Amino acid sequence: MRTKSAYHESLFSMRSNVYIGGEAVSRDDPRLRPGINVLDITFDLAADPEWKGLATARSTVTGEEISRWAHLPQTPRDLMQKQKLIRLASRRAGGCIQRCMGHDALSALAVGTKEIDMAGGTIYHQRFLEYLKIYHDQGLVGCCAQTDSKGDRMKRPGQQQDPDSYVHVVEKREDGIVVSGFKMSITQAPYADEIIVLPTRALTEEDSDYAVAFAVPADAEGLSLITRPVWLREKDKPGAPPFCRYGVSDCVVILDQVFVPWHRVFMCGEWQFGRRLALLFADSHRHSYSGCKPAISDILCGASALAAEANNIEKASHVREKLTEFAGAAELAYSAGVAAAVYGKKTDSGVFFPNEIYANVGRRLTGETIYHEYNLLTEIAGGIAVTMPFDGDFEKGDNKDVLERFIVRNPALSAETSLKIWQFVENIGASAMASWYKIAGVHGGGSPIMETIALGIGYDFEDKKRVARYLAGIDPTLDDSRMRNLEPDFINDREMDNTEGN
Repeated sequence: MRTKSAYHESLFSMRSNVYIGGEAVSRDDPRLRPGINVLDITFDLAADPEWKGLATARSTVTGEEISRWAHLPQTPRDLMQKQKLIRLASRRAGGCIQRCMGHDALSALAVGTKEIDMAGGTIYHQRFLEYLKIYHDQGLVGCCAQTDSKGDRMKRPGQQQDPDSYVHVVEKREDGIVVSGFKMSITQAPYADEIIVLPTRALTEEDSDYAVAFAVPADAEGLSLITRPVWLREKDKPGAPPFCRYGVSDCVVILDQVFVPWHRVFMCGEWQFGRRLALLFADSHRHSYSGCKPAISDILCGASALAAEANNIEKASHVREKLTEFAGAAELAYSAGVAAAVYGKKTDSGVFFPNEIYANVGRRLTGETIYHEYNLLTEIAGGIAVTMPFDGDFEKGDNKDVLERFIVRNPALSAETSLKIWQFVENIGASAMASWYKIAGVHGGGSPIMETIALGIGYDFEDKKRVARYLAGIDPTLDDSRMRNLEPDFINDREMDNTEGN
């Protein structure tokens, strides 16, 4: 498997097409380093023998051991291993582990290209498998670029005044296609090897130029990454705690006449599958959220428990009650992910895909609770997260000794430990990273309305009406055969238990 040092070497040799504040920068810019540090965790775990089988898997196309971030799930256990890995890795990063975007894009393409081929006799799936072999052989890091800038939200892609509001095909050539357009809110792009572009919505025949999916190197000619890094101010301080060393970068991805050879094109004009491919990524990604959002609940719960200890109120009944709310949110979301895996389906591509209802329910729950969880932290910690003196005041000056007394609220804790707790509460609750997590907690993987739409389409409301009709005496019998016959879609009992290569 690819090593962390090999990843760095190739990353830092890429063309300087990353822009921060109007200036082109190389990928070793220190403002990008916190995000790279997050990805380093994924390489470290894959190289650790204790994580073998969790952070690694067996490639379905090469037969070799690969990072699980590149693995196409074949069984319910694969999905649960992905979910578990995301939760545990995210806890180490203090939040978003970022690699799930590439994983979910690959899963979406595997399923979607097979379905397009079955409907139209195309060869996209074979192209994808050939691409995936390279991806596995080289241990690449992928980033999904799905969200278009969308322009006038009341108009469809083909009706936009500026056609670049959605990524679209400008020209078809014998050797490939030329594409242009804007993608936005794309996390991790500056430190990815590959940008995997997918459609973002349902399309009509008039939008066929916008029905396009492909992969390009992250430094391809014509590709620019307008980047907004987020980091904590202590990131370069000697002895900075782990949480301060990690961060994230988001991009507006500009594609300006970018050439994509045919062997990297996985959809071109099949507008009927725009919605399907968009939802395949979204639903896979929402299942991934059942791993990362419970991790964020774990972190906020831990910060709240530490704050309660530092305030010497951990035995107060209202504090204990608040901490159980974190437990409920985290484990309900995680349980929804497990249910999505257990009740998933084997697709024609061979990929085992999570149940869309459970995946969306889990994602919706975490989006609804994220601000409440920050409120719980605030209620337990108090206002010190935004009113505490700066680090320098505790390190030097006339008031250093007095502040050491001031910061201690629980006599069982030292001044040093108390200060570290409150600094962590500040960073997790009232920093640039905290703001990022609040917004991402609501909008990551799609805005809340998208989960509403998915549930409105996929949920069996007629079944609920049948229950009501029966109980109201309108129907003489209750037909509940669909739910009675619902069983996990295991190919056989051995599939669930087989651990070889997983």
